[in-house]
Amino acid sequence: MTEVLTLDAYGSLTEPATLTLQRLLPGPIERVWSYLTESELRRKWLAAGDMELKVGAPFEFVWRNDELSDAPGTRPEGFSEEHRMQSRITELDPPRKIAFSWSRSGDVSIELEPKGSEVLLTLVHRRLPDRATMEMVGAGWHVHLDVLVERVSGKAPEAFWPRWTRLRSEYARRLSA
Repeated sequence: MTEVLTLDAYGSLTEPATLTLQRLLPGPIERVWSYLTESELRRKWLAAGDMELKVGAPFEFVWRNDELSDAPGTRPEGFSEEHRMQSRITELDPPRKIAFSWSRSGDVSIELEPKGSEVLLTLVHRRLPDRATMEMVGAGWHVHLDVLVERVSGKAPEAFWPRWTRLRSEYARRLSA
C-alpha cells in the first residue's frame, strides 16, 4: 500500500518536454497560496524572492537548499550554497494559479484546487530543454514539494540533499524507460 502512495508522488512526462507533479496539502487554499507567493514562507520549501503579484512582473528566485532542513546532508559536487534565477510572472489568478518563466529551462505553472479540507497542487514544468535537465528538475521539484507538504503539515523536513541524490537516480531511470 505504501509503495502505491510513493509512486503517486513521482512526476510524469505528460508531453515529451513537460513534467507534471501533484501533491495534496492541508488547506485552506489561501494558506497554501501564501507558501507559493510570500518570500518568507516560500524560502522554507523552495526559494526566497519578493514578487509583485502582477502579470509581467520580474522577480528573482534565491535558492539556499542547505537551509531547507535542520541537517541538509552533503551537497553534491557542482552545486553552490546559493543559486539565483531571474523569472517573470506570466499568468496569475489568485489564489488558484501562478505561472512564471524559468530562466533557460522552460515555464512553470502551479494550480491549486480545493478538495474538501485539502488542496490539490498541480505543478507543470513545460519546455524542458533536455533529458539531463528533466532529471535534475524532476528530482528537485519532487523534493521541494515534499518539503512544502512537510512544512504546511507542521512537520520537520527530512534531509534535503540525500533525498535529492536518490531521486535524481530514480528520475534518470524512470525518464529513460
